[in-house]
Amino acid sequence: MWGTTGTASTLAPAGAPPAAVGTAGLAAGGQLLLLTSRGAHKMLTACTRAQRWLLALGALAVAGYPVTFYPAVARTGVAVATAIALGSAPVFAGLLAWATDQGRPGARWGAATAAAVLGCAGLVLAPAISGHGGQADGTGVLLAGLSGLCYAVYSLIGRTLIAAGRPAAPVLGAMFGAAGLAVLPVLLASGAGWLGTWRGAAVALHLAACTTFLAYRLFGRGLRSTQAQVATTLTLAEPAVATLLGVAVLGERLPALSWCGLAVLAAGLACLTVRRPGRRRPGPQQRRSPRAAPRPSGTGQPSRIPVVRAMPRRARKG
Repeated sequence: MWGTTGTASTLAPAGAPPAAVGTAGLAAGGQLLLLTSRGAHKMLTACTRAQRWLLALGALAVAGYPVTFYPAVARTGVAVATAIALGSAPVFAGLLAWATDQGRPGARWGAATAAAVLGCAGLVLAPAISGHGGQADGTGVLLAGLSGLCYAVYSLIGRTLIAAGRPAAPVLGAMFGAAGLAVLPVLLASGAGWLGTWRGAAVALHLAACTTFLAYRLFGRGLRSTQAQVATTLTLAEPAVATLLGVAVLGERLPALSWCGLAVLAAGLACLTVRRPGRRRPGPQQRRSPRAAPRPSGTGQPSRIPVVRAMPRRARKG
């Protein structure tokens, strides 16, 4: 669903500022998440003081993503900004989880993330490498990196609160509802006249209902059993979906390097999602026979030798 953002934004009216398009979707979608999250207000009263600070920090991170990402797109182009933002997010998430003692990234995650980031870079940077993309400046690169950090921060905070026993829907509803109110001044300052057109309203509705409300509701459910650093790596599928939609819907053409990057990206994501069935090491109770002959008196412990060994040879033949 996040992958449809780029295609939907291209259908917005010509006069719609990019920052206004992103903040409009967050403002409306955040309120939808808040209003449909049962128990969000009760959760705020039941949270500890530290958890309330985490929710506030998460809301700031959610609001900071569109504020930094869309200006980065305007300065560096969609390809470079997407590569930096989405490619840096899982790295930031892994480092933040390690720094906050929430799990050290393993070799499997490192290999999958490296492959996914490399594939994402090849996928979205191929047009620029082939001479059809714009040049990036330092400010745009910094803003794109900050947007990746914002995404990693609120993903990690959401996972932390959910792991602490807070329901996923109220956690995301509170964060996104507050963030939606925080970006309203940005939307009004950027210009909201394009929302009065049918096309502008349809684009804003899609961004609010699909890419914000429904997508993050599913994302919150996934965070119940998935580490934040793994989740941010899996969401690198977003540029792959956006690229395929550009080819199928908008009629774009991809160079060979983009298709190679798509294949590497898919391999990296498959490394995280596909698990080979392994043999479980038997525990002490599984290794011990259920029928054990007692040791000689005085030991006080049952013997680990099965009863069948103590039987006569004739019984064992039978």
